[in-house]
Amino acid sequence: MADRPLKSAGTPKSPPPRLARVVLGVTGGIAAYKAAELTRLLVKSGVAVDVVMTDAATKFVTPMTFQALSGRPVPSELWASGADNAMGHIALSRGADAIVVAPASADFIAKAANGHADDLLSTLVSARECPLVVVPAMNRQMWGNRATQRNVATLRGDGVTVLGPDSGDQACGEVGDGRMVEPEAIHAWLLALPSAKVLAGKHVLLTAGPTFEAIDPVRGITNRSSGKMGYALAEAAVAAGATVTLVSGPTALPTPPGVMRVDVTSAADMAKAVDAAVPSSDIFVGVAAVADYTPAKPSAQKIKKNGAAMKLELAPTVDILATVAARRKPPFCVGFAAESHDVERLGEEKRRRKKLPLVIANRAQDAIGADANEVVLLDSHGAHPLPRMDKRALARRLVEEIARRLPAQPTTADRAR
Repeated sequence: MADRPLKSAGTPKSPPPRLARVVLGVTGGIAAYKAAELTRLLVKSGVAVDVVMTDAATKFVTPMTFQALSGRPVPSELWASGADNAMGHIALSRGADAIVVAPASADFIAKAANGHADDLLSTLVSARECPLVVVPAMNRQMWGNRATQRNVATLRGDGVTVLGPDSGDQACGEVGDGRMVEPEAIHAWLLALPSAKVLAGKHVLLTAGPTFEAIDPVRGITNRSSGKMGYALAEAAVAAGATVTLVSGPTALPTPPGVMRVDVTSAADMAKAVDAAVPSSDIFVGVAAVADYTPAKPSAQKIKKNGAAMKLELAPTVDILATVAARRKPPFCVGFAAESHDVERLGEEKRRRKKLPLVIANRAQDAIGADANEVVLLDSHGAHPLPRMDKRALARRLVEEIARRLPAQPTTADRAR
């Protein structure tokens, strides 16, 4: 962000990486060489890496390269001889924190999306019990192919994390989407994964999406919020062990697995749903882009166009976040501040005005509707910027940051006394 940063008073050091072991799948493609650097970075961070290669991948980088970097054998055959490999398609994934396929070819994505298991890597993916992260790399036309996009959508719908691809120069000489995300970015994303169940026993209440304020039965006031950030946070909170209630404005996004979703339309509807859920909540995260104003007197009938100018009287809506934070015993409240300028200054003013322990601020024009976001965390210690990253990756990082700030907060049971 270009805004002048606030002076930081310091903050506790980040906890050490909790990632212990990953399985790194490498498929065929020129980007396979980047997987070697990813292996090096993970090993340097103290992460154990088991590399599994497809036959096509070995045509680009040798297994010996990965064995030297990881210090571990590199299997590639489903039918390898020897007792140790008899159940390799199952054993390799047991105890892993994640399976990461980087690069992931269009062929592998098709296999994973459709449940095919005809080689060691695809069989391993089918038999996994841990999260799967897919990092696509292919020609721009292959990436844009409708079948590939359907397969990617299927993976995402199944809860698979898809990182990238990036856009830029490609090995074929063309320019466009399809470049594998750089190893440094993948490495940072993996190390940002929250530790197991950091929100275990907590009830998290979130709002997400826009609101729709009716002018008449067919018209209304709304905004361009997609709901992606709020839904990603709900998904990450469930993964961290929380019970999650998501109060959502109008959006086409699917409900994340394990999330209780409450659909609402207007700001008043959202305020009512939040008020009902707050007493049982330990954490409240106000991500929704709630309308600040609503038509004072919405028409019961469609307003007919007559050529004359129309005047619309607007009334302020309830400030949901401020109302929750002002309770006698509020949950831990986290606010989002979407600003068009002076992001840190205005975000900090919002935090102080509403008496919030944490505000997550960003530039509205860079975040609304986008798949990635760059934010700055604002708390009593000052400003703590985070790099731009995919919203699902950012959500996991934010869950970790919220969990770190919780110990001083009372639980639901404490607040009920």
